[in-house]
Amino acid sequence: MEKLWPELFYKNGRETYETLHMFTQVLGKIKLETLSWLNHSWHITLKFTPTGLTTATLPYKDLFFQIELDLTNHKLKISTSRGENREFELPGLSVASFYQKLFSQLQELDIDIKIYTKPVELEHPIRFEEDTVHHTYEPEQARSLQQALLVMQEVFFRFRCGFKGKSSDVHFFWGSFDLAVSLFSGRKAPKHPGGIPHLPDWVAEEAYSHEVMSFGFWPGNEALPEAAFYSYLYPEPEGFKEAALLPEEAYYHKDLNEFVLPYKAVQQAEDPARKLMEFLDGAYAAGTARANWDRKSLE
Repeated sequence: MEKLWPELFYKNGRETYETLHMFTQVLGKIKLETLSWLNHSWHITLKFTPTGLTTATLPYKDLFFQIELDLTNHKLKISTSRGENREFELPGLSVASFYQKLFSQLQELDIDIKIYTKPVELEHPIRFEEDTVHHTYEPEQARSLQQALLVMQEVFFRFRCGFKGKSSDVHFFWGSFDLAVSLFSGRKAPKHPGGIPHLPDWVAEEAYSHEVMSFGFWPGNEALPEAAFYSYLYPEPEGFKEAALLPEEAYYHKDLNEFVLPYKAVQQAEDPARKLMEFLDGAYAAGTARANWDRKSLE
């Protein structure tokens, strides 16, 4: 079956993406409160479903529960191991309303969780319960983003399968609002300088404790106002930024210190999956060569 790579325009979807970003941060902070710490914060990421993003199974006292952002039917859904279900519609909700409805329904299910309500990785965060600024949810924009995440995560998964060293899952980070997968050389890295807005430095230090090459996708932000794929290394080896990558639309973004491939170039390609894989393979080859990774033992 031919898979659809939908058009994504940051200008059209920005307000919906910003609202969804806050919705995902609320879910991520619930994971943070209920799960034991896993290296590199991998326990708090969201996972992909056929219809949206999910916390997957979470423990609470004598039950288990799951929360899903259904971006296909545009609902928030809660299910528990007792067979109970709750849901509400997403369109028309501000972040404050979303936060109130979600925790009200959790209380109905006797799930009493408290979270730190200030968003992370933002310059000017607004506490969830006070955020009436972000209130846009356009179903078409949400559905297109969901469809794009579905088709691209399959490509990222196939790319990851060729690596047998330490690696992350293909998952969704709610702090930076991006799909990501990370591969590790096995060698320790210099201490990360931190400085990420409203994120404790020790979190970044632990996340980048070892040499890592990350690949992913953003729907866009102020620094890069278009949907795009990316790749970077920490620490960045000498000569990486000068590498000539394929496809030809890929380039090194000097402000982000990352290689970038516009989503549009992939979406409009005759074979989008092949074009994305060309970028991932090329960035991997350039990075591992310049960083002198032991590819023989890692692949």
